[in-house]
Amino acid sequence: MGTLTGWERTLERVEEALLAQIFPKEPVEVVDALRRECDSQAVVCSRSRVVVPNAYDVELAEHVHDELSRKGVGVGQVLTDRLAGHGEKKGYEWAGPLVVHVTRSCDVPNRRYRVTSRVMPHVRADGFQSR
Repeated sequence: MGTLTGWERTLERVEEALLAQIFPKEPVEVVDALRRECDSQAVVCSRSRVVVPNAYDVELAEHVHDELSRKGVGVGQVLTDRLAGHGEKKGYEWAGPLVVHVTRSCDVPNRRYRVTSRVMPHVRADGFQSR
């Protein structure tokens, strides 16, 4: 078990290094901001159940959004995957299907990004069609 954990940590470090090379500094900071938002909104229901919001909004400053769009990488999917991995590692239970919505904004406080979360109401599993 310890070996597997060591490999997981190594893979995570490699993934973070790759992410840092693909993206400028801001998205790596956004991943950390998403993790902090998730952790700060966690609700402990019992020893074995910690529920966290399932909908996250990431507002990117125009210049950051333009830079990421130019690279052609699915930023929303990358952020969703990273947050899902964080939740799995912490043993969190999502309040519904996990969604990270990325938008462009001219009004972010730090001129780079803003991250907020909420529980997305009225989400039903049958609303998602399988392909």
